[in-house]
Amino acid sequence: MKVEGRVAVVTGGGGGIGGAIAAGLVERGARVVVADLDEHAAQRVVATLEEKTPGSAVAVAADVSDDEHIRGLVERAETEFGPVDLYFANAGVTGVPGLEIEDSVWEQSFDVNLRAHIRAARLLVPRWVERGEGYFVSTASAAGLLTQIGSATYSVTKHAAVGFAEWLSVTYGDKGVRVSCLCPMGVNTPLLYSGDASGHALGELATRAVTTAGAVLEPADVAETVFAAMEEEHFLILPHPEVLEMYRNKGADYDRWLRGMRRYRQALEESTPTDS
Repeated sequence: MKVEGRVAVVTGGGGGIGGAIAAGLVERGARVVVADLDEHAAQRVVATLEEKTPGSAVAVAADVSDDEHIRGLVERAETEFGPVDLYFANAGVTGVPGLEIEDSVWEQSFDVNLRAHIRAARLLVPRWVERGEGYFVSTASAAGLLTQIGSATYSVTKHAAVGFAEWLSVTYGDKGVRVSCLCPMGVNTPLLYSGDASGHALGELATRAVTTAGAVLEPADVAETVFAAMEEEHFLILPHPEVLEMYRNKGADYDRWLRGMRRYRQALEESTPTDS
């Protein structure tokens, strides 16, 4: 899949991975609707893109937990540029660490990290099947293949996002619909460090679990990996290649992997600095 001349929608595009993907799309000749809950953030990204390539992008304020907002994104893209070829379901929330979490927090996590993908696919996939092509890129996480120490909401909903992307590929992959699933570990964005800011011991543990597991990549590096994988139409996009070996170890001996993860969590807890 080449992105030149394509029309794309990027949710969570106001910065981080989404902003880097939007920039990479424009550099490769695509036209982009940059959507974000933070309208000002989306506008800042678009201002930078428009400065370099006028007419390449528009900013839209959107809450992807709202079906009408997603519909509005697609309609705006069609009005500005034409039918949507590429959809990057990138918006995400970390949720709250621990077990004693209110149902409303679980609902928000499912709405943003999973149902937003379902809503977009429900709208776009039938059109792509009719046209014979389209590309859906789901931003999940290595936590969707492995797990997330600290945050149950993040781990569970990212697993679900991976599962939905798999289902899309199995069901529509022979009908012209391409699907990729992005599963990075640590990326240098505010979301990575949100656990430290939570004031919750498990939140701090969640951040340390990711930052000590492998390199913390820059969003632009992740975006480059995304485009390279799309050109080859790979399903699983792993900016941290070591995740594949971890995933293989998990599948090879699940109980051993669980014991190892418990030891890792315990080691992190024991090494956590305490206030003097």
